[in-house]
Amino acid sequence: MARWEPNARERLVLAALDLFGEQGYESTTVIQIAQRAGLTKTTFFRHFPDKREVLFAGQEIHGRLLAEGIAAVSDSATPLEAVAAGLDTVTASFTPTQREFGPRLREVIAANPELRERAAFKHAGLATAITEALHARGIPEPTASLAAELGVRAFENAYERWIDPANDHPLPALARRELEALKTAAAALE
Repeated sequence: MARWEPNARERLVLAALDLFGEQGYESTTVIQIAQRAGLTKTTFFRHFPDKREVLFAGQEIHGRLLAEGIAAVSDSATPLEAVAAGLDTVTASFTPTQREFGPRLREVIAANPELRERAAFKHAGLATAITEALHARGIPEPTASLAAELGVRAFENAYERWIDPANDHPLPALARRELEALKTAAAALE
């Protein structure tokens, strides 16, 4: 079996996490990140517009995968069944590297207000992608937005559990479980 090697994008993320942990987010430059990854500044900017975005790589891809999964489900699916299909699609795309650097990513984001703000923006962007995909299926408001918020919360909760080294469950299964738990909690509100 071949040994897994990170690609350039993953190397940049890992280098950024190392440097942010060692010297702080504010003190780290793009040049330092590129050098630590063994790449050039030009290569960095081919992958990311700035150092903040190195930690939020793939948001557009995640939004697209969520929408594709929702669009592919049968017309008879409920809004939450469609969201579950979107979660299946996006969570299946996660790599061992993403799991490995997850705890460090969480620490770096928690330590920096600018990054916490960007994380909230990512949450909103994923919710918008799900909402729009549900609208395309004819799901009206407020059902579409509520289902989207449950989906994003399930995704984020599942990710947190997945990056825990004590966990041995795959991310798609965790996301499904989290969505079911949220569905049960919402039903208990009545």
